Amino acid sequence: MICYISLGSNLDQPELQLRTALERLKTDEQLELLKVSSLYRSKALILPGSVVQGDYINAVAQLETKLSAKMLLLKLHEIEVAQGRKRKEKWGARTLDLDILLYANEHIQTSRLTIPHKQIKRRNFVIHPLYEIAGAIEIPGIGCLSDLAEKTSWDGLEKKSSEL
Repeated sequence: MICYISLGSNLDQPELQLRTALERLKTDEQLELLKVSSLYRSKALILPGSVVQGDYINAVAQLETKLSAKMLLLKLHEIEVAQGRKRKEKWGARTLDLDILLYANEHIQTSRLTIPHKQIKRRNFVIHPLYEIAGAIEIPGIGCLSDLAEKTSWDGLEKKSSEL
């Protein structure tokens, strides 16, 4: 199955965190890393009463796998934990965040997994890197990615580097 995942970090050398995660994805026997977007810098979401955070470094990767979506999610969580991820607060600072955005053309809705990712169309730090590597794909239940990218603001988002 072809799938797309987002990568994000704003703690402990974020660029290195993404590069390390990509290396783990690349060397995993159950995954084939096909494409990776440029790096993007995005402003952290600051909720009322929450601690101010540093900017995030984000990217999107295209993978091919025979793993089920559930098993892929478990593998991504293992990588996060191996890189020091601690789930303390929703939308808190993190060493690494790996989310499944799309898994083939499937709609999946469980208590632990929603595909397409439930926030995909609200996150410019996902839409623009995804568009960079996936072009005009159809997002199930949402529509053409190129149309979505055209309507999605760049506010608080900066393309940082094409080197990964």
